[in-house]
Amino acid sequence: MRVFEYRRACTLQDAFDPAWTPIAGATDLYNLMKDRIAEPGRVVDIRGLGLSAIEPDGDGLRIGALATLAQVAGRPDVAKRWPVLAEAIAASASPQLRNMATVGGNLLQQTRCPYYRAETLLPCHRRRPGSGCSAASGDDRSLAVFPTEGPCLATHPSDPAVALAALDAVVEIAGPAGRRSLALADFLRPPDPLGEPQRLSVLERGELVVALVLPHASPHSAYVKVRDRWSYEFAVVSAAAVVEHDADGRIGAARVALGGVAAGPWRPPRAEPALAGSDPGDAAALRAALEPDFAAARPGRHNAFKVELAMRAAIDALGRA
Repeated sequence: MRVFEYRRACTLQDAFDPAWTPIAGATDLYNLMKDRIAEPGRVVDIRGLGLSAIEPDGDGLRIGALATLAQVAGRPDVAKRWPVLAEAIAASASPQLRNMATVGGNLLQQTRCPYYRAETLLPCHRRRPGSGCSAASGDDRSLAVFPTEGPCLATHPSDPAVALAALDAVVEIAGPAGRRSLALADFLRPPDPLGEPQRLSVLERGELVVALVLPHASPHSAYVKVRDRWSYEFAVVSAAAVVEHDADGRIGAARVALGGVAAGPWRPPRAEPALAGSDPGDAAALRAALEPDFAAARPGRHNAFKVELAMRAAIDALGRA
């Protein structure tokens, strides 16, 4: 690990210096530093900035970016009014990591692509722009089936991000130029392997995520995670669903997000309006609403199974919601 300079931020302004890399729980950053994937020369500890409050925001909830995953999932109001988020957090990492990892940091973590994280330096556009993509001719089992433009097949590893996408969460950002708010879908961005390969959000240097806002309660929601082993494992695929019922008990409106299949949480654009009026217990009707979007999948050599698996996870999540 490279020697680095460390200091604590006393005010938000202290953390806005782009020459310093902010750390909080650092459960991902420390691993990247030990593996020499990230080598910041200066790190600023932002844990003392009071950004961990969780408080009502109208009918919604405002979650400070430095609230830990355990603090969020442990709240009775989250389990009751946003069960999809509580379930996604419970399915992520280990209890020890959930006690350290922050909501904001979890959203900003780097991919778990095996070639990006490899101990031996392999061709990887994210680590060395222009070097190639080992996954293109190697093991792509864990990688994207809905690839974005460009040569990178990596997926986003966060479970809470998938739930937050289905909840239409809003990201609050602060920086030297002031504050701004963005929908989560506009905050995360596909990788730019030939430009800034490790920049996976619209955050500018010197900016911080200060909070995540859930705009309204979503009690009829659920999270489904499929993984190779039951505990402490990243998703092969995952699905978050939020459902509003009509007077007849059918789906009045639905929001679906999938994990493990794209560079970020993937929302099927045509399926959500098509789900309206469906019986949530009719798997065939739910499948029919989802299929047009899934037809756009472009799996690789070893991950075609993810398309059907993700479809079934989405149907399961909708039924549970």
